Amino acid sequence: MKQTIEQLDWDGITSQMNDTGYALARNVLTAKECDNLVQRYDVQSLYRKTIVMERYRFGMGEYKYFSYPLPDVLEQVRQHVYPKLAPIANSWMKVLNIDKHFPNSLAELLEQCHEHAQNRPTPLILSYSKGGYNTLHQDLYGEVFFPMQLVLFLDEPGEDYEGGEFVLIEQRPRAQSKVMVLKPRKGDMLLFTTNFRPVKGSKGYYRVNMKHGVSEVTAGKRHTLGVIFHDAA
Repeated sequence: MKQTIEQLDWDGITSQMNDTGYALARNVLTAKECDNLVQRYDVQSLYRKTIVMERYRFGMGEYKYFSYPLPDVLEQVRQHVYPKLAPIANSWMKVLNIDKHFPNSLAELLEQCHEHAQNRPTPLILSYSKGGYNTLHQDLYGEVFFPMQLVLFLDEPGEDYEGGEFVLIEQRPRAQSKVMVLKPRKGDMLLFTTNFRPVKGSKGYYRVNMKHGVSEVTAGKRHTLGVIFHDAA
């Protein structure tokens, strides 16, 4: 997994993140790795908490937060992607004049989380059946948070499910919202901002808020793996 992540076009990903707030990397997981994660969805010992989305008006579907230790493939993705994103995040803080600096390693970030009583793992697996969807939201879990996250897609659109597009909304000041609708394939990794990104204007950079969600699944079943880098309170 480390080699796969190292070989991604991180210059291109950096440019995409800076230009749009998201970037897509193809074929990060193999079909076998995707299938193994889906097949273990009902192994309750892997998870610390299950959320039925209808109960909280988050949408329709279910997701489960993993317990530590995380499955190996998930741990490797989290460990090896974070150092690639930290420089991007720090450049965003700099241009927006935000007094915040993210450490070079995930271990250091998690140490900061634990100092603020944020000890619970946040990676999760999500499952949607026909009619399932996820309302627009931001994943913020405590005082310490990393401003970027990723989703790994575990099923093939058009074969395993229909609908279920990944939706990003960009909310610029004094302007109508921009909608981006994405449909990554099985094994792809989508990186995106957790809640905002910088945009350069005539008087310097300003902050643009973003949210994400999932459109309605019209047939089949859709699974994704969400990787949030900071721990929760």
